[in-house]
Amino acid sequence: MAQEALGMVETRGLTAAIEAADIVLMDDDPLKISKAIHISRKCIHIVYENIYFAIGIKVLFLLLGAIGIANMWMAIFADVGVMILAVLNAIRALFVKNL
Repeated sequence: MAQEALGMVETRGLTAAIEAADIVLMDDDPLKISKAIHISRKCIHIVYENIYFAIGIKVLFLLLGAIGIANMWMAIFADVGVMILAVLNAIRALFVKNL
């Protein structure tokens, strides 16, 4: 996987630079860069959890449908359930503590 350059700017920067930046520091404390990296890693971890969970449930219901155990309504209910659980799991990213 190729590494991308990380764009960072302080709030005193130009508006165009703030819009183009990946991270915007709201004060003059450069130590908050590590906090931003920690939050981004936690978000990526949650995204991967949601992807694996959703694909796993879809494959499970695909197999159950092929066997004849699950019908279309069960698959739709599972799909909506996975979506709701993924959203609830993503809400965990809002509660970053101990940084």
